[in-house]
Amino acid sequence: MKYIFETALPRPQFPHGLAEILLCLCFLQLFCVALIAHPEISVSEDQTTVIVNDAPEQDVIVIGKSVIVNKQAKGVLAIGGDVIVEGRVEGDVATVGGDVIQKENAYIGGDIIVIGGAYKPESQTPLREAGKQTMMIGVFEEELRNFGQNPSQIFAPSFSVGFLAQRVLVALFWFVISLVMTTIAPGAVSRAVARIQLSSLRISALGAAVFLLIMVLIVGGTLVLPNYLAATLGFMGTLLLLLGYVFGRVALQVHVGKFVQKYFLSDNNRSETLAILIGVLLWTLLLSLPYLWLIALFSIFAIGIGLILTGRATPKWKNP
Repeated sequence: MKYIFETALPRPQFPHGLAEILLCLCFLQLFCVALIAHPEISVSEDQTTVIVNDAPEQDVIVIGKSVIVNKQAKGVLAIGGDVIVEGRVEGDVATVGGDVIQKENAYIGGDIIVIGGAYKPESQTPLREAGKQTMMIGVFEEELRNFGQNPSQIFAPSFSVGFLAQRVLVALFWFVISLVMTTIAPGAVSRAVARIQLSSLRISALGAAVFLLIMVLIVGGTLVLPNYLAATLGFMGTLLLLLGYVFGRVALQVHVGKFVQKYFLSDNNRSETLAILIGVLLWTLLLSLPYLWLIALFSIFAIGIGLILTGRATPKWKNP
C-alpha cells in the first residue's frame, strides 16, 4: 500500500497505516517533507490541487491542497483542502479544514469524515455503500484550513486580538480548574508541589520515559493489534496522558506561584489564590511563546505522569 503526500517541497517516502499518517503529520510539521506522486496523480499548474486519475490501489494523503478524483482512488485524506469526487473512491474519504463534494454519479464506498467543513453531495441520492457512516464536525473551518496549508504555524502562532482573547479564556479556565483541585484535594496538590521541590529531576525523567513508552505502545498497538485491543490500549494511554497533563499543570502552576510569592512578593501577599493566579498566568504565557511552548508542554506531561507514578511510593509530606 502506498500513500501519496503532496506539498511544494522535496519528498521522501513514508510507511503504511493510520499510525504512520499521524506520525507523518508530525514530521511534516517538524521537517516540512513530502512524498513523490504516483504517475497517475498530478498537481495542477497553480500547485493548489492534486488530480487523481486511474489509481485504484492508492490511498492519497494530501497536505495543504485540494484533491479531485477524476477516475478511481482507494481512499483520500486532505488536510487543509477540499476533496472533490467525480469518479470512484472505494474506501474512506476524509478532510480536515475542507469540504467533501460528491459529484453527480460519483461513488464513495467507505465512510465520510469531515472536520471543519461539510459533506456536499450534488445528487439527492448519492451513490454510497450501504451501512457506511458520515461524520461532520463543522467547527474552526478557517483555522483548520490555514493550519493544513501551513502546518509550521503551530510552532510560531501569530499574535492577534483573537489569539490574545483565546489565551485569556484559557487562563481563566485553568484558574478555575486549579482552584477546584486545590479545594477538593489540597493534600494531593501540596504533596505534589513538595515532590517537585525535592526530586523534580527524578520525577521528570520517569515521566518522560513513560510518556515516550505510551506513545510507542499506542502507535505499535495500532499497527500489530486487533482493532478492539488497539482501541482499548489507545484509550488507556490517552486517559493516563490526560490525567498527567491536568494534574501536572495544576501542580506546576501552584509550585511556580508559590516560588514567585516567596522570592519576589512581600509577606502581605501570600495567599493560595494569588499563588494559583500567578502560576496560571506565567504558564499560560510560557505555553503561548513560539517554539518554547513545545518544551513547556512536554515538561507538563513528564512532570504530571511522574507525579502520578510516584504518588503512592512517596511518604506524606508535612506542610509547614
